[in-house]
Amino acid sequence: MKHSKTLCLFIMVPVVAVLAAGTIFEKFKGHDWAASYIYGAWWFYLLLAAVGIFVLWSIVSERMWHKPYRLSLYLSVLFVLMGGLLTATTGRSGSLSLHPGVPANSFTTDKGQLCHLPFSLTLDRFEVIPYPGTRSPMDFVSHLSVDGESVDVSMNNIFKRSGFRFYQEDYDDEGNSVLSVSHDPWGIAVTYIGYLFLALGIVLLFVSRSSRFRQLAKGSLPVLLLLSLAAAEAHAAPQTLPRSTADIMGRIYVLYKGRICPMQTLAKDFTTKLCGNARYQGLTPEQVLSGWLFYFSQWADEPMIKVKGDDVHQLLGSTNRRVSYNDLFAHQDAFASPASGAPMAMPPASGSMSKTLRAASEKFNIIQMLLGGKFLKIYPVADSAGSVSWFAQNDKLPLYTPDDNFLFIRKQLGYCQELVVNGDFDQLERVFDKTIVFQHKVAGDVLPPSSRFNAERLYNRLTTGRWLAMLAVSLGLLFFAIAIFRSSSSSRPRNISTHLGAALVLALTLFLILIFSLRWVAGGHIPMAGGFDSMNLTAIVIGIVCVSLARRYPIAPSIGLLSMGFCLLVAMMSGSNPPVTHLMPVLSSPLLTLHVTVIMISYALFFFIALNGLAAIILRRHAAAMQRVSLLMLYPATALLAVGIVIGALWANISWGNYWSWDPKEVWALITLIVYLFPLINHQHNSSPTRFHIYCFIAFLSVIITYFGVNFILGGIHAYN
Repeated sequence: MKHSKTLCLFIMVPVVAVLAAGTIFEKFKGHDWAASYIYGAWWFYLLLAAVGIFVLWSIVSERMWHKPYRLSLYLSVLFVLMGGLLTATTGRSGSLSLHPGVPANSFTTDKGQLCHLPFSLTLDRFEVIPYPGTRSPMDFVSHLSVDGESVDVSMNNIFKRSGFRFYQEDYDDEGNSVLSVSHDPWGIAVTYIGYLFLALGIVLLFVSRSSRFRQLAKGSLPVLLLLSLAAAEAHAAPQTLPRSTADIMGRIYVLYKGRICPMQTLAKDFTTKLCGNARYQGLTPEQVLSGWLFYFSQWADEPMIKVKGDDVHQLLGSTNRRVSYNDLFAHQDAFASPASGAPMAMPPASGSMSKTLRAASEKFNIIQMLLGGKFLKIYPVADSAGSVSWFAQNDKLPLYTPDDNFLFIRKQLGYCQELVVNGDFDQLERVFDKTIVFQHKVAGDVLPPSSRFNAERLYNRLTTGRWLAMLAVSLGLLFFAIAIFRSSSSSRPRNISTHLGAALVLALTLFLILIFSLRWVAGGHIPMAGGFDSMNLTAIVIGIVCVSLARRYPIAPSIGLLSMGFCLLVAMMSGSNPPVTHLMPVLSSPLLTLHVTVIMISYALFFFIALNGLAAIILRRHAAAMQRVSLLMLYPATALLAVGIVIGALWANISWGNYWSWDPKEVWALITLIVYLFPLINHQHNSSPTRFHIYCFIAFLSVIITYFGVNFILGGIHAYN
């Protein structure tokens, strides 16, 4: 057994080293180079073969047929390795370009070879299906005829025939379509068998009486079941609309970032983009936007625009962190860019324009677009077929626009300006209400339901700045210090601070669940497609875990507040919560929800284990008891990570026809799995509680690299900021 653990370490270390090096080489030399000279190299196959031989030897030497859960887990590794080998040696993949009405019976492989199909395909029609009332694509559909049979290929909807699978990949403006083609009858089947063995092994691990997890979990299983479930400025702000009037303006519908939403959402992003916070001088986002609309001369002199970068400060001749629009306008040649049709789009990047200069240019051009009357697309126009398009006041309107609607669109904001000058805010509110009535009359069928609309407005009001995250971290540090002091003394570790901490964790968790639910309702899909959503979900899971453990584990509330605060800080790194948006077509899959949920729960548990390890290193006298808690978390955390990787592979296979592409995020998730598997396989490593806690604390670096290192440094198709 001792030799087996040594051999395991001897094999796992070079595997991890090669995988990590592969992601670094891919960063500098590109994916194709890494795929050819590392992941596709003969020596890499020999390394994986060594892993397979070790797994087979372990099954025989340890007679794992007496331990079904271990046998299933080890067999899953063997079958996944064999499946990958079959895919690499017998599978074929490539692209097929289709032109309307032209039959095609061959495709070009990734290696440039021509491969013939045993049937022909003809593109009858390609269609982009938008979200109702917008031009944002909801799906891409190729309507095909295959030997006289009509079939459709769209995102997450593949077509199978004679062992070949077809995926929607690309299209052009001329109606041509590009399909991805995959033919891998053996590799996928064997790999999926490996996934089934993995699922069976995990189930047996948690239910088998002989498993180490069940021995650790005696008396603690109910806890684990729960796991399944800014300072104001010194001077006065410039003039703006009364809060109640601005609030009514925020209820007007607007086409923003490809979706119909409250103007409040646009105002919140507009304010945050300029000054870094959703509020300015105590004013609501709607008041800030209305100030720029109706009191521009005052706001143009207001030093509210946050800029940074030595090149920007040198250009402006000022070291101030906040400047005014007029400061930027004085150097408009450096900041101005061609008008963009997409609100808040980055100006075209050039090799000579730095990131900080582009950021300042973006803010300048947002205001320019607002002044140009092309920013607020609040006027719907319907054609004879009932299709609705949205326009701003100075957009070129279609010829079929009714005369009365044409006049309303052209004159409405001018009339609002006149009412503002006269101070007739009651009449202004009636004009805003009339605008909403106009929108319902023209575009009632495509407007979001009131429940979704109101949920988004409530979400915008409840979302906080960084103060909540900073408060959680500060309270976490305070309660952490109290817990360590009381644990190191002879007094009882559980006191009123423990109960208060648990109550605060519970309150924060419930608040985050409310935010999560509102984003779900407002967006029409489960919010799990970006960094903010994933970190919010992680904080929720940590909160549930810590509340569940608070009675048995007095330090849990302090760990919960700390880790939840860090998660919220990460979520708000960009200075604001990202707006609720439509999902990209490829993300409209239920597997996305499962994949992100499972992965983020595992990361949350790993985070808990790391902080628990840090506390145990400080509190040596409780290290053994705290090791038991970490081990109880380590088993489900590692299992969930493995399941999350498998779900991601299934999703990729359904969406792109490739269940593993050696993307940096995939590779580092695999590295993280290997790193956390080691203490579960090598029980001797766990004989020293302190050494175990140090390992778990350091092991969390792999999670940090997987989540942050890939997103901000290594890149790849999974990277998001």
